[in-house]
Amino acid sequence: MSEAAAATVEEVPGLPAIPLHGGQRVRLLLYAGVPIFIGNFAAPYQGLIGLPITFFLKNRLHLAANQTALFNLIISIPLFVGFVFGFIRDRWSPGGAGDRGHLVVFGFATAVVFGRTAFIAPAYATLLISVFLLTVLSQFVGGAAAGLASSVGRHHAMSGQMSTVMNAAILTPQVISFLLGGILSGALEGAGATNAARVIFLIGAGLMIAMTAFGAFGPRRLFDDAKAGTEKPALRLTAGADVLRLLKTWAIWPVVMIQLLWQFAPGAGVALQYHMANDLKATDAQVGAFFSIFYVGFLPVYLLYAWLAQRLRLGTLLWIGAILAVPQMASLLLIRSASGALWAAVPMGLLGGIGQAAFTDLAMRSCPKGLEGTMMMLFLSLYWISTRVGDLWGADLYEHHGGFNTALWATIAVYAAILPIIFLVPKAIKAGKDA
Repeated sequence: MSEAAAATVEEVPGLPAIPLHGGQRVRLLLYAGVPIFIGNFAAPYQGLIGLPITFFLKNRLHLAANQTALFNLIISIPLFVGFVFGFIRDRWSPGGAGDRGHLVVFGFATAVVFGRTAFIAPAYATLLISVFLLTVLSQFVGGAAAGLASSVGRHHAMSGQMSTVMNAAILTPQVISFLLGGILSGALEGAGATNAARVIFLIGAGLMIAMTAFGAFGPRRLFDDAKAGTEKPALRLTAGADVLRLLKTWAIWPVVMIQLLWQFAPGAGVALQYHMANDLKATDAQVGAFFSIFYVGFLPVYLLYAWLAQRLRLGTLLWIGAILAVPQMASLLLIRSASGALWAAVPMGLLGGIGQAAFTDLAMRSCPKGLEGTMMMLFLSLYWISTRVGDLWGADLYEHHGGFNTALWATIAVYAAILPIIFLVPKAIKAGKDA
């Protein structure tokens, strides 16, 4: 192992590293991506499920942009405290089965609620309650999936490559989901609201049954290595001591600040969706296609990152990613049509890929041993907190303070604020790269 790789795996005391070679590494990386992939496909708050619900609120219930953003804010409350579910994963093993137990128990419970919701007449109140409950259950599943991947990546000194797998497993369902979700919303526009909701929620139920099956019958090597990577010293700490251990780890705080800024994009969420629909006259399918193209742009850059992570220090990758991120959304300032927005989505995705992968890599490298689920779910919690608050501000800017361009300039300024925070990342972590 190189000195840089050694620095990577030793910046958190006690972190073991057992590098793998060739096929073993690739198989383990792909296995770790499966539950993340399924979980994001079935997420009730985004993509295949969430996007048609958003269009239902806008087109059927005629909610304004700020009202839709408020709905999203309420159902995101479990996402805001996602680190609690990650902490439960780190502390509790259902039936002694570890991550398998979490995937089976909560995967099945989520499938049951999806199935029950499919046969309830959709209205604002029922949608709000059902999606909220589904989000709570899905966070237990997400905590196990994220902790599983992070533990394996750190255990085998391949957090950069695992960052690629995790981000690709998150984004690939979104690419497909935004495309199908937009088309599904448009195709079901003429059907009854009950039938439309039934199809959407039954799809979610089927996906969570697949998650349950993976938990029960998934590869033993994956779960065994995750357990080995999260084992703590013989003296088991109390829950309070574990919380203090996390809070006293200085390395996590630059991650927190970067993630809050990176995901706070008032011009990239609800404001963009309403801008495309109202100002650019885009159809639901075109809005879905825009986000699909945007996310597709990230995927080849993620693959590039997996290669770069074995050759460049993390500090270099952080600077490259942050600098490229600043002008990520600038092309939308020149767009005057829905078709033009589809073209603008391409460079937006390409510019954001290195930053997203590097920031995720940084989160994994900065985590105290044994708290991988907590740290990765904290990382995802910050995503939702920042995104939803950014949506509220973006909707306000769009409707009352200068329109969409104001929201875009605000986003660019926020991204630029990431650059000085990189100086705060500990040198030992910035010096590391994959084995």
